[in-house]
Amino acid sequence: QVQLVESGGGLVQAGGSLRLACAASGIIFSINAMGWYRQAPGKQRDLVARITTGGSTNYADSVKGRFTISRDNAKNTVYLQMNSLKPEDTAVYYCNVDGVRFTGATMRSYDYWGQGTQVTVTS
Repeated sequence: QVQLVESGGGLVQAGGSLRLACAASGIIFSINAMGWYRQAPGKQRDLVARITTGGSTNYADSVKGRFTISRDNAKNTVYLQMNSLKPEDTAVYYCNVDGVRFTGATMRSYDYWGQGTQVTVTS
């Protein structure tokens, strides 16, 4: 089965850096994109950054210029380098992978989430 294993979360002071990693295994479909979302207490889960297999990226406005998403397609691994962290970046960060698989003329979509990793930024 598909598994997404996240690592790299933790506690850091404002202005510091963290690097998250998410390794996907058991993939049985063609991956379209991998990304990171975050959810703070009492808030909805929002996109942080996303990268397609072709390398196209998009970022939340709040992290542009501070966060960088990258991907190792051969290893099905996505990274999020987070610099200049702020207390408002505190949240649980979730890895996501989506893709499709064709069986004959039938297309099936896939969408998976990791278990989440806590990022806490203190002021």
